[in-house]
Amino acid sequence: MMMYCADLIKYKRFHTREVKVGDLGIGGTNPIRIQSMTTTNTMDVSATVEQSMRMIEEGCELVRITAPSINEAHNLKHIRSELEKRSCFVPLIADIHFTPNAAEVAARIVQKVRVNPGNYADKKRFNIIEYSDKQYNDEIERIEKKFTPLVKICKEYGTAMRIGTNHGSLSDRIMSRYGDTPIGMVESAMEFVRICEASNYYDIILSMKASNPQVMVQAYRLLVQQMIQTKRKYPLHLGVTEAGDGEDGRVKSAVGIGALMEDGLGDTIRVSLTEEPEKEIPVAKKIIERYMNRNGHAKIEPIIKNAIDPYHYTRRRTEKALNIGSGQVPAVMINATSLSRRESIGLKVLGYHYNNITDKWNLDEMACDYIYLGSKDINYGLPGSLRKVFDFSYWKENQRGCPLFKVNEYLNAELKHKELNFLDITIKDLDQELIDIIKQDKSIVLILGTNNKHGLAEQRRAVLKLYENDCKVPVVIRRKYNTKDIE
Repeated sequence: MMMYCADLIKYKRFHTREVKVGDLGIGGTNPIRIQSMTTTNTMDVSATVEQSMRMIEEGCELVRITAPSINEAHNLKHIRSELEKRSCFVPLIADIHFTPNAAEVAARIVQKVRVNPGNYADKKRFNIIEYSDKQYNDEIERIEKKFTPLVKICKEYGTAMRIGTNHGSLSDRIMSRYGDTPIGMVESAMEFVRICEASNYYDIILSMKASNPQVMVQAYRLLVQQMIQTKRKYPLHLGVTEAGDGEDGRVKSAVGIGALMEDGLGDTIRVSLTEEPEKEIPVAKKIIERYMNRNGHAKIEPIIKNAIDPYHYTRRRTEKALNIGSGQVPAVMINATSLSRRESIGLKVLGYHYNNITDKWNLDEMACDYIYLGSKDINYGLPGSLRKVFDFSYWKENQRGCPLFKVNEYLNAELKHKELNFLDITIKDLDQELIDIIKQDKSIVLILGTNNKHGLAEQRRAVLKLYENDCKVPVVIRRKYNTKDIE
């Protein structure tokens, strides 16, 4: 299977060519850059400049401004001028949809233009048309005539370009051949890349945005796979479209952007929140910080065969242990050793709310399935859907809840739960002897932890060991985060 990153077990950024946006280098050996986008009316110079300054003060390194018509495109000149009067030389990006003439104006003013290949030359009419090869190629020639003038202007003025595909705005032509798919997103962008290259223009940055993080991740992986195959190395801008606000928006962005950055992909990022744009910057910083000291992590054993298709989501097939595994919804376990032993009010933070009037528990969307209590029980009843987990040494004396074993305890235990036993392991414990034993135990669920700085890769390698041995034991991923920072 063709690779989509530099290395699956050793953290290494995917090496891209450097593209200059003004004086700012993107890609190559440059740090991962942070950008955001104004939400003001572009015709309002004062408001746009003030908002841009707030973004920049938070650490924004590139400011994107929408230019939906030629009037807004011309007004970018006044915005840039006012910013430079304030000794602010952060590169500006013109965001273009539907209007090639606005893009051609903006490319003479700002340091970078962003075009969406889904609507730059193609109009989306939601028509389903079967194109012959000739008709399809004729359409590409039409697009080339419409797009090439912008390419030549960018080349003349030293303006960079982001070719940014959006999952929700693929053209009818692309949809007719590829459907609303990640590969359609990639091909939509690559058509424009090839037009740029025909004019010897290479100051290109690529993006594959979607509101669904899974689609977004698959599209970027396919894009990089194709770039590796064709010996291209354009920088990548990462982002999840319209991630939302509050905790949901932050989680959604972290899942999409983080999944790619774990494999060394990404040269610029934007966390797209439905909040004031300056609120996006601290979140972006936190995501990037995770990867600043990732080099020099503990070695991870080589992958014999990658049994996971990184371009299509398929859930791992597992045995069922009580309500975990097989077709069950993924279970959530929380360390509740700090929970009050006497007052049930502490269960609120776990998603459980007791109603004194109805004498019933109400669950919210954060409700977990299991709570780990270590070696001390609590003195009040729990909702029926919430199960306790204890250290084996405590459990064997009381036999309440379910036990959590260390490997040596599990191998030597004469007493186990009839239906569900948790086994706390890291990849170092997962040798052939243990794998052969747990394959025969239909009650076992692995709690897979890691102390590796490159933890996701190590845990992925552990799961691949299970694949290699046809071991269908369910796995709970355990991670520890030593921070209380809200971001």
